[in-house]
Amino acid sequence: MPRILIADDEPNIREVITFALERAGFATITARNGSEALQQLRRGPVDLIVLDIGMPEMDGLEVCRQIRKTSEVPILFLSARDEEIDRILGLEIGGDDYVTKPFSARELVARINVILKRARGGEKRAPALSHGSVRLDVARHAVWFGEVAIALTALEFEILSAFMGRSELVFSREQLMEAAYGGGTYVSDRTIDSHIRNLRAKFAEAGCTSIVETVHGVGFRLGSCT
Repeated sequence: MPRILIADDEPNIREVITFALERAGFATITARNGSEALQQLRRGPVDLIVLDIGMPEMDGLEVCRQIRKTSEVPILFLSARDEEIDRILGLEIGGDDYVTKPFSARELVARINVILKRARGGEKRAPALSHGSVRLDVARHAVWFGEVAIALTALEFEILSAFMGRSELVFSREQLMEAAYGGGTYVSDRTIDSHIRNLRAKFAEAGCTSIVETVHGVGFRLGSCT
C-alpha cells in the first residue's frame, strides 16, 4: 500500500485529500506546515508527497529544496495561485507535477497514480524517442527541443510520449486521457485541452511552434516539431 504524505496548512484540504486517497487504497500521513513535513519524513519513508506551496514559515518550495538534498521521493505541488513562474520553479527544483486549488479530488488521485507508475518504471517503452528537433528520454523523464531542455509535468510528459510513440496517428481526447491518466479515469475535455495548450506554450517559448496540430472534429496529432 503506497504511503502518501500530505503537507498543507489548511485542515479542510488535508481532510479532503486524506479521504480521497484512503478511499483509493493509499495510506496517508499529514503535516500542518513545512517543518512538520520534514519531521514526518525523518520518521519513515513515504512513496509520494502532496506539498502545498503557500504554507507559512517554511513554504513548499523550500521544503522541496531541503528534501532534494537527500531524497528523490516524488513531489506533487499544490498552490492557490495559477502562476506560470510557480509551476516552472516548482519543476526546476525537483517537483513532479503541479495542481492548482480548487482541484478535483479524482484528478488529484489520477495524477498521483501516474507519478507513482512512472516512479516504479511504468510500462516498458523505448528509452528515447525523436521527431523533428524534439528528443524525449523516457528513462530520464527529459525532453529537449534542439539543445533547449523543456520542463514538463508528469501528465504533459505522458501525452507527449503518446504522440511521439505513434507520430503518424491522430489521437482523440479519449485516447489522450487513457495515455495520461490510465484506464478507468475520467477527466473533462477541457482538462486535456489545457494540457495541450500548456505543451504548445512551453515549446513555443523554446522556439517550436509546431509541436501539436489540431485535426478539427477528430483530435490532435504530433506536428513537424521544427
